Amino acid sequence: FRGILEPRAVVMANSRFEYVRNFELPDQVLLNTWIVVRVDGRGFHKYVRYAHQHHRGIYRHTWYSSPHRFTDTHGYAKPNDARGLHLMNRAVMQEFGDIFLAYGQSDEYSLVFTKTTNVYNRRSTKLASTVGSLFTSAFVFHWPEYFKSTPLTYPPSFDARVVSYPSIKNMRDYLSWRHVDCHINNLYNTCFWSLVHTGESSPQDAEALLRHTDAKAKHELLFSQFQVNYNDISPMFKRGSTLFRTPDKSIAIAHVDLIKDETFWITHIPLLTPRQDDH
Repeated sequence: FRGILEPRAVVMANSRFEYVRNFELPDQVLLNTWIVVRVDGRGFHKYVRYAHQHHRGIYRHTWYSSPHRFTDTHGYAKPNDARGLHLMNRAVMQEFGDIFLAYGQSDEYSLVFTKTTNVYNRRSTKLASTVGSLFTSAFVFHWPEYFKSTPLTYPPSFDARVVSYPSIKNMRDYLSWRHVDCHINNLYNTCFWSLVHTGESSPQDAEALLRHTDAKAKHELLFSQFQVNYNDISPMFKRGSTLFRTPDKSIAIAHVDLIKDETFWITHIPLLTPRQDDH
């Protein structure tokens, strides 16, 4: 494989067929904006509902777990599996020095590039495909470290998208959006799986029970029926994981409130600390 692995100069064909390159669309992300690449697991958490007709013409909805639901197939604990979350944390920020911040929860991760990055000439398709590919390969490579007795039965996959944000406020609001999503989903899932695991409800009944409840009612349900104080749940589960580079270029991890904890931003992420001239 020596010849394959050694770098070599690329010579363009310069033939009469080269005109086809004109069909490629320019896709450079706007300059002087924060670039976010968000990767999402495909088919990690998926309930499938289908309707079949009853003999009296009434449609009945039936719920079942997809046979390709990754977390079920590989024995993830519900509502959260620390192994899977630690593995996701391991799979980010290693390859690109221009990624200075990342936020992850559930089966997704948002990786933030500096405003000045010129990686792949800021081409969105190149960034999405490369980051998504590297994230997936790192996830598979490190899998045995976290799921020691559970071999992969089929390869996982992640999709990736690129969005740019022009101001610190926009960038912070994006991260706050994902942070709130983590809290809402974790509170719901904690209630849902508490009802299902104890045998008090079927998945259908648990969903129906929780459908119109607010956060206060969910907290009360956990405490009154299961003696669970939501405030005592692991910060990693309810706040997600924030990875950032330290002054010595190492990668640190924190499970903080990204909306309320301004001290965290001032101390560790000064690039995203609001300034008077930021609009």
